[in-house]
Amino acid sequence: MEGTAHLVEVGHFFYILIVIMLAAKLAGELFERLGQPAVLGELVAGVIVGTSVLGIVPTDPGDPYGSIVHIMAEIGVAILLFEIGLETDLREMFRVGSAALTVAVVGVVLPFFFGYLFWHMYQGGASLVAIFVGATLTATSVGITARVLTDIGKINTSEARIIIGAAVIDDILGLLILAVVEGLADTGHVSVLGVLELFGLAVGFLAAAMAIGLTTARWLFELVNRMRVRGVLVTVALVFALLLAYLADLVGLAPIVGAFAAGLILSRTNQFDTIVEQIKPVADVFTPLFFVSIGAAVDIAILDPRNPANHEILIIGGALFMIAVLGKVVAGFSVFWRKLNRLAIGAGMVPRGEVGLIFAQLGLLGGILTQDVFSAILIMVMGTTLITPPLLKPLFNRTTPENDIDRPRAAHPGMTELE
Repeated sequence: MEGTAHLVEVGHFFYILIVIMLAAKLAGELFERLGQPAVLGELVAGVIVGTSVLGIVPTDPGDPYGSIVHIMAEIGVAILLFEIGLETDLREMFRVGSAALTVAVVGVVLPFFFGYLFWHMYQGGASLVAIFVGATLTATSVGITARVLTDIGKINTSEARIIIGAAVIDDILGLLILAVVEGLADTGHVSVLGVLELFGLAVGFLAAAMAIGLTTARWLFELVNRMRVRGVLVTVALVFALLLAYLADLVGLAPIVGAFAAGLILSRTNQFDTIVEQIKPVADVFTPLFFVSIGAAVDIAILDPRNPANHEILIIGGALFMIAVLGKVVAGFSVFWRKLNRLAIGAGMVPRGEVGLIFAQLGLLGGILTQDVFSAILIMVMGTTLITPPLLKPLFNRTTPENDIDRPRAAHPGMTELE
């Protein structure tokens, strides 16, 4: 391939993939032996092999290798949310619906308001910048929390259901906020009709996907189950998840919302046990790619206090970090009418991950945020992402037994055991 700079060298990409996979598993093993979730090891491994330390794993979308890593990471997080959807009892998800809605709304409004207020007081009348800063504090990156809850065996608690449900609602609210800030960045004003249209598309997609999927998936997978070709069941299940992820992306939702919906739908099929058993090895390979890529994007140079240029960035970043954490923790306590581990719910909503970066990147490219403000937001994103895994394990160990709703899958109405 020499002389074709626009193409990637397959051998070099294999080298990057080898480093990611080995670093993820070795670091995950080390952190599990230290009593921490494996995902924290994968995030730290990403920092080490990423652009700011060893420079092996690229994260710049303009880099052809970075672009491929990003795509594979997106596949990984989609498979993770598909797996979480499979493990989620739809009846229990509806049971926590009001609680999830409350946590989502409070967890969006509070960080946005206090982020806006902080920047307005800190810099004066820069209202447009303040809106962007507030927007970066709103949405939750559910992939990190979902992985931790899976690692520590708490994905089937009421608290976990509320976190996952609130994160899905967060995505819809985040879509509306993104539409607002995009309108402000492009034209300085917002189309109310356009925002309402996006909201209708988002809600309509989820409703249609669940209604159509629940009525067609069972007979479809009964048909697939009669096929003889090797691996057909897990292949069709993955196609189903990626199809819903693709459709979610078409309406402006995060693809992981579609993948999660696909898991919810297939959890009602008689082939559930086989699908779960066969999807786990696929998830074990692809999911760590996402967390390593998140860590690889971290620029640790901005954390160096010896550099005077970093002082203001660190102060602003620290303030935004505190607002980001406290806003979500308070949201967890908004479910006052249920006996729950509210602190664990709030902590589970803390990580911003790649979601916060999307908002910040939009502001940077639109010329609204300066590089220093973007770096401060990056500190907030890094902090909320890295602090969540070590927090969740001890917090969820306080979850009361009555909140653990892990039951055999055959408890679903209408579901039968595989013959």
